[in-house]
Amino acid sequence: MGLQNSKPSSAKRANVVMLGLDSAGKSTLLYKLRYADAFTTKPTIGFNVDMIEAGKDFTLTFWDVGGQKKMRELWSNFLEDTSALLYVVDSSDKRRLEESRREFELILKNESIKNVPVVVLANKQDLSGALNAEEITRRLKMKKYCSDRNWYVQPCCATTGEGLAEALQRVATFARQYKKSKETFITLKE
Repeated sequence: MGLQNSKPSSAKRANVVMLGLDSAGKSTLLYKLRYADAFTTKPTIGFNVDMIEAGKDFTLTFWDVGGQKKMRELWSNFLEDTSALLYVVDSSDKRRLEESRREFELILKNESIKNVPVVVLANKQDLSGALNAEEITRRLKMKKYCSDRNWYVQPCCATTGEGLAEALQRVATFARQYKKSKETFITLKE
């Protein structure tokens, strides 16, 4: 066995952390991405992990972490070694959008994910009164908080799967770019 294949290339895989308030639709989105069918999920106590092939030789490991208040205190433990953050908001729940924005702002201040790209999923677009991507961008103050990184807001619907293929594509592209830039940086440092 040659030296070069003694460990799987890290370039072929990336971690994605999936956060958002409880009931934003994280687990449903993950199931839909993975199995293409929505089924009823219970609130996540702890976290779900799922690997999804995102194109040829690229696997994303999604860490879907529960969004209840007591779980949010643990979010920062999942931010190490992540190549993208997927933040899910319930676009129809205007009442909790401010709470969601505050949590989002806290995460982005974490040193562990400095410059890590962000894809916001503006979920539940099928519900009446759901805010569109522009409105979510404005309410979450994306331009202000994400000026130092790649970011994108993707409208979607976890139950119908609308917008999910695009979201996965975007996350994969961002994660790949991020890993490349980080590897380049490490090489330069050495």
